[in-house]
Amino acid sequence: MAPAAHHDVLPQQGQRVFHFGKGRSDGNKTMKDLLGGKGANLAEMASIGLSVPPGFTVSTEACQQYQAQKAMPAGLWDEIVAALTWVEGNMGAVLGDPNRPLLLSVRSGAAVSMPGMMDTVLNLGLNDVVVAGLAQRSGQRFAYDSYRRFLDMFGNVVLDIPHSLFEEKIEAMKATKGLRNDTELTARDLKELVEQYKNVYLEAKGEQFPSDPKKQLHLSVLAVFNSWDSARAKKYRSINQITGLKGTAVNVQCMVFGNMGDTSGTGVLFTRNPSTGEKKLYGEFLVNAQGEDVVAGIRTPQDLDAMKECMPEPYAELVENCKILESHYKEMMDIEFTVQENRLWMLQCRTGKRTGKGAVKIAVDMVNEGLIDSRSAIKMVEPRHLEQLLHPQFDNPSSYGDKVIATGLPASPGAAVGQIVFTADDAEAWHAQGNLLFW
Repeated sequence: MAPAAHHDVLPQQGQRVFHFGKGRSDGNKTMKDLLGGKGANLAEMASIGLSVPPGFTVSTEACQQYQAQKAMPAGLWDEIVAALTWVEGNMGAVLGDPNRPLLLSVRSGAAVSMPGMMDTVLNLGLNDVVVAGLAQRSGQRFAYDSYRRFLDMFGNVVLDIPHSLFEEKIEAMKATKGLRNDTELTARDLKELVEQYKNVYLEAKGEQFPSDPKKQLHLSVLAVFNSWDSARAKKYRSINQITGLKGTAVNVQCMVFGNMGDTSGTGVLFTRNPSTGEKKLYGEFLVNAQGEDVVAGIRTPQDLDAMKECMPEPYAELVENCKILESHYKEMMDIEFTVQENRLWMLQCRTGKRTGKGAVKIAVDMVNEGLIDSRSAIKMVEPRHLEQLLHPQFDNPSSYGDKVIATGLPASPGAAVGQIVFTADDAEAWHAQGNLLFW
């Protein structure tokens, strides 16, 4: 697949909602200040011909307007509804229609990547009527699994109901039935779980779960705007010295499903190994799963190579898309994707974070491949990358034998010694008392 011709797009005066999808892109990668990193990249991916599920981005300026008055800016909801109508026409499905149900994801996206700091809602649009229609089309288990995920996520993100209250219900059910994994729950189990989750709303909030899909969307957009000022987002911006941003954009996109059986799945990948810089797709994949399953630690993902065996055609298209993206962005990319019934959908991409060792190798390799010039390569290696290379390193861990008491995924470069703590708040408290956490 060859990249489509790229056209610069100028926003209309006062435009706050920008479309992206089949045959239309109101933005491009240069518009991060207005569309956030995620929105700009979705617009760019659509403009170069990748299979991006259609949707729209509510701009960072709209968020800034919201923060100033703590209310939905005048006229913005009408613009959102108009964009939703366009998505419905594009997909041949309608939000809240049990016969042709459209489900949405609502994600944040600031101009500077702030991974995990702000909020996401998936499977928006489900209620008791829509889930029955979805079950007829796609199977009872899939429909009620999607519904219970939505109830959990919407309750936690939008209404601030502790996630643990939902987790207690599902863990109790699994314990009662002698099951280990969520995937072992039957459609009947999930249906019962949905009722229990709806009761959590009553117990925690004293009110019913909001079943009107448009109200769900309205509340979710406001929740993403509010997450810009959450304690963890503020702390992240402070630590990383991120200033001068207008707010977060909101990306509303039609849902595609990786949990529709063995011909579906979801994954994340880097176009090169971010630790070593090796030119090989590096990522994880789960069959019959949705995006959050890959990163939530609930199920152990497979290496991306497993996808080559079980879904050869989507895998081949994924490899081709990775080449297009690297060629277009001149960068190592971080990608999220879903396969729905053997059809590949590209959900998002951004420049991939990498270690110092990886940064140097990627920069050198891209020069040798003719992708970038040496001047661009120097800019790809940041001072912090060079600092990482100077950190003390463990020698070969296998040489420690039975002295290794635990293993995990590395979160920072180099070797460290010190007191273990399990929350960021504990780490700050220990540090304030003058205790040594690591060196």
